[in-house]
Formats: sequence, C-alpha cells, structure tokens
Amino acid sequence: MHDTDPGLARVPDSDPADTALTPEPVDAPEGSTGFSALRDEVTALVEDARTYAEAEVAFQKTRASLAGKHGARALVMLVLALVLLHIALIALAVGAVIALAPLVTIWGAIAIVVGVMLLGVALLVRAAMADGKLLGAMFGSGEAP
Repeated sequence: MHDTDPGLARVPDSDPADTALTPEPVDAPEGSTGFSALRDEVTALVEDARTYAEAEVAFQKTRASLAGKHGARALVMLVLALVLLHIALIALAVGAVIALAPLVTIWGAIAIVVGVMLLGVALLVRAAMADGKLLGAMFGSGEAP
C-alpha cells in the first residue's frame, strides 16, 4: 500500500511526458487539409463581416431617415412658435398704445411704446455683440484685442 494523505489522489506511476497537457487535435472535415480548413474559416469570417457591415449601413440609414423627419418637424414647429411670438408682441405693443392713450396723447403713447421697444433692441444687440467679440477672441489668431 502506498502512503497518501487523505483527500489526495494517488499519482499513477507513469512517465510525466505522457501526462503533459497537450491540445487535442482538431478533426478536419474529410478530404480537407489544414490550409483549406483555414481558408474556409477566413471565408466564413469575411462573410460575417460583410453581413455585419450591411446591417450596420441599413441601421444608420433608418436612423438618419428618422432623424431627418423629426428634425424637419421640429424646425416647422419652431418657426410656427416664432410667428406666434411675433404676433403676441405686436398685440402687446398695440395694447400698450391703447392703454397709454388716455394718460398721454396717442402720439405720446406711440412714442413711449416705440422707445421702450428700441431700448430693448439696443440692449439685445449690445449683448449679442459682446458674445460675438468673445467668440471672435476664442477662435481668433491668439492676439489680444
């Protein structure tokens, strides 16, 4: 009897070279050599890559089509919103003139409303110019203004 520790399997009395881990050979299809099997694998890989590329192109076309449709619809909605905002501002200006007419003459009311609107335009243009100068400095040649 051999002395072994409990729980340990007994190592067979064989040559260590026989028990070395070696990969098992891959069975090639009948009548094929290793080179043709490799060629078949590469061909299958190319076919899979082509199928993947075609599916990806189809997906991107569908996504672009949907983005175009929704982008166009969003643009139309934005234009309509701006038109309604413009109409609302005109109504506000007319209402302000009508409301101010009893307090000052009609010409005075028109002057006040137009003056306030021109002041607002001047402030908006000034803010836009400041942002434009900042953008110009960011993308300029690097020279300080």
